[in-house]
Amino acid sequence: MLHLAKRFLGSLAKREISELDRDWVVSILSVSELRLWSGQMLVDQAHSLQIARRFVVLLPDATREEIAAALLHDVGKSIARLGVLARVVATILPARLARKNHRVAAYRDHEKIGAEMLRAIGSSEVTAGLVEGTASTKAASALLLADQV
Repeated sequence: MLHLAKRFLGSLAKREISELDRDWVVSILSVSELRLWSGQMLVDQAHSLQIARRFVVLLPDATREEIAAALLHDVGKSIARLGVLARVVATILPARLARKNHRVAAYRDHEKIGAEMLRAIGSSEVTAGLVEGTASTKAASALLLADQV
């Protein structure tokens, strides 16, 4: 729960993506993946960069597909179109109430939605599986740990 509080406070800060960071993202993602990444809110782009950088430290021999998953791990949240406060509510709302609101349900199911988005654009199954949370590999463990910010 502490990592969620830190993430909330971090989301309130105004961030810009540096040219160096953007160049790194461009070097990792395919054109279609980059479109999805760019369609996220700026706060999600900044978060994904933070997680991907931590992921690479945890797994220095990560493949391009695995790093892409770290950059795109929350891409499914873009479908929900929820702002910061609505995301807090969506996170703490009981499951039975969350299912009643399409956008909240989409936010809470963002891993599956993100994996479907990636499969639809032809991303590798490695990338989609890591985003979906169905992979059980060193990369999956590293991504989970990296995301505990």
